[in-house]
Amino acid sequence: MAILKRFCFCAAALLAAVLSLRAQEEIPTAGRGGRGGRAGGTREFLGLGPAPDAAAAARGEKLYAPNCAFCHGEKARGAEGPNLVRSALVLHDEKGELIGPAVTKGSPDKGMPAFPNFAEAQLADLAQFLHMQVELVANRGIYKRLNVTTGNAAAGEAYFNGAGGCKSCHSVTGDLAHIGARYQPEQLQTRFVWPGGGGFGGGRGAARAQKVTVTLPSGQTISGTLKQMDDIDISMYDTSGNYHSWPREGLKVEMEDRLAGHRQLLERYTDTDMHNLTAYLVTLK
Repeated sequence: MAILKRFCFCAAALLAAVLSLRAQEEIPTAGRGGRGGRAGGTREFLGLGPAPDAAAAARGEKLYAPNCAFCHGEKARGAEGPNLVRSALVLHDEKGELIGPAVTKGSPDKGMPAFPNFAEAQLADLAQFLHMQVELVANRGIYKRLNVTTGNAAAGEAYFNGAGGCKSCHSVTGDLAHIGARYQPEQLQTRFVWPGGGGFGGGRGAARAQKVTVTLPSGQTISGTLKQMDDIDISMYDTSGNYHSWPREGLKVEMEDRLAGHRQLLERYTDTDMHNLTAYLVTLK
């Protein structure tokens, strides 16, 4: 029954996405088994079959990388060759009984060479690697995020205060105070690498006044900080603190781009810069 259900794991995974958080936490990690109890019931619901052997999968990855990845992709998601995670043969396989012969004989008519020199144990490990990829796609409970905190915090601080120009807009005791405690490292990195997608222009940083310049029909310009703007009206305080409000029709409104610095950095960042900056921001607890 598990073999048949595994073939339909995609539909089951979509349904599993709406399960409660408790149900997600009950999904066991690979290598822990999990046929019994509520955790086993979740695996049965997903149609995953026996949990892959993590050690065997690791050995299988070393075989897969030099022999298969160039065609089927680094994680078997497909490249020039087909996606093996969605392969009916892989999904029906349990312990290499289908994958092994397919690898050994190949499929010359489809452009797949034969690999007759793999030992039986190697084929079993290779099968476990492929089953692990299916598991990772179908079962969010065992997905592990990559560790992005690999940089040098001291170098990141120097970049923040120097070449990055971050200090000109942000303060580690102001809008970025305790930011390392508010966000996970991968979230921190995303927020400054992708400006406008929930980056540091929002959140606590949004309390910083938005600068605006309004040009009236007469040609007069008034600069200051925005109070409110919609499709009909705009209101602001000028640099002397005086309040102004007008209908927007006939006005020219120029807003400060508070993310301009982030956008400019996108052209200059190196991987090292991003990782160092992330490592520094993580320390701001």
